[in-house]
Amino acid sequence: MVSGWVGAMTLRWQNISVDSTDPVRAATFWEQALGWRRTHEDPDEVVLEPPAGSPEDGVSPDILFLRVTEEKTVKNRLHLDLRPDDQAAEVARLEGLGARRTSIGQTADVSWVVLADPDGNELCVLRALTAAELAQ
Repeated sequence: MVSGWVGAMTLRWQNISVDSTDPVRAATFWEQALGWRRTHEDPDEVVLEPPAGSPEDGVSPDILFLRVTEEKTVKNRLHLDLRPDDQAAEVARLEGLGARRTSIGQTADVSWVVLADPDGNELCVLRALTAAELAQ
């Protein structure tokens, strides 16, 4: 039976890989969206990491943007959900960085907004947590 943290484990989640026809463009969008830093860049791959010294530094996985030749054609099987303090303001900011609203079949009454980054990769901007949810 496996439950809880297994202290002897040596496996670590290192990064999330994102295919892109233009890794520099994709990384620029996400660097500005998240406020993360570039720690590696060449024409075929770019790595973003959380800000040095931040609570996420060394904890959150890196994001690795890798060059591919084919354009995105179907809905992503994996996407990022972002939880802002102000959903409307964050959606507007991300749209200003190049994101666009998109539909993945969600209904009009959902509490999140679906956007696509400049490569068409979906992301969701969730509603802000309530004070009661934050207190839990």
